[in-house]
Amino acid sequence: MMTDTTHQMQVLIDKESRKTNTHSVLLAVQSDDGRVNFQGAAGDASPDSAYFIASITKMFTASVVMQLVDEGRLDLDAQIQAYLPQLQLDGIHTYKGVDYSKQLKVYQLLHQTSGLADYYENGLVEDLKHNRDRAYNISDVLNMVRAMQPSNVPDSGKSYYSDTNYQLLGAIIESVTEHPLAQVFQSRIFEPLQLGQTYVFDHKAQRGQPLPLYHKSQRLDVPLALSSMAPDGGIVSNLTDSLTFLKAYFAGQLFDASHFERMYQWNALFFPIQYGYGLMRFKLPGWMTPFRQTPQLIGHSGSSGSFAFYAPNEKLYMAGTFNQIDKPSRPFNFMLKVAATARA
Repeated sequence: MMTDTTHQMQVLIDKESRKTNTHSVLLAVQSDDGRVNFQGAAGDASPDSAYFIASITKMFTASVVMQLVDEGRLDLDAQIQAYLPQLQLDGIHTYKGVDYSKQLKVYQLLHQTSGLADYYENGLVEDLKHNRDRAYNISDVLNMVRAMQPSNVPDSGKSYYSDTNYQLLGAIIESVTEHPLAQVFQSRIFEPLQLGQTYVFDHKAQRGQPLPLYHKSQRLDVPLALSSMAPDGGIVSNLTDSLTFLKAYFAGQLFDASHFERMYQWNALFFPIQYGYGLMRFKLPGWMTPFRQTPQLIGHSGSSGSFAFYAPNEKLYMAGTFNQIDKPSRPFNFMLKVAATARA
């Protein structure tokens, strides 16, 4: 039986699906007390559709990093070169004539404070928008970055979003564990949480196809690139699994919860979003909403309009996607509407 709240959630989705270049919308909302428990879809999707979670993948990568810290196999304050002896790092971060490449530390990658250029936004994304597909590996990423200007020196006091950081973290995880990242995710996160519909995308694997991504009206066909994004954006999931992961993450089931104190060190990213360790924080300042209180949201979004956030004060979990890379910021105002509907 559909309650008034679930009806209003579906109304929100249906309204979003009627907007220009919106091919599918998925939304899951769940409260700790069980009062709200909704999964819905509109457009070319159903509530159980698999979809690319894009940069929400960074929460999975960060989780494994913290697990390795718990096991004493990784030191956040160590230089990344110690874990990547097989890679040539020289020249990936040269700022105003000084090469900082071998000074980079693990926590700077997590916190997006390395200053490294973003191989994705500064180059690759334009190829993807025009269906120019290609495979790449970490060495290719580093070669791309060598030709780009870093944003600033490491630890400048501001986070600069760069997918390069998480490509390097993926390489560190593989180096420390001596296993492919997909296998590491499977054994350390997917299987323990029983995420049966969650996997690292591989165009060679025989699995059902996730919902297609779009750029405006163009359907994207870039399986080689998507298969190269395992540590920074290559996971496929569905609404049920996304909620399961989100709840386990914030319940401290994946790593020692004492790490949250450090992971919640928020830096300015782009207004009004801040960045911690593999996490975004979204909170509108009071002067923007003087007549209504808006929730604090902690989690991650993706370039495809994907989102997975927890509102700690409201004890509300939200996950979903728009499957559209044209407007990656679209989920934020939408989530505020969802939260308001859940409170009603």
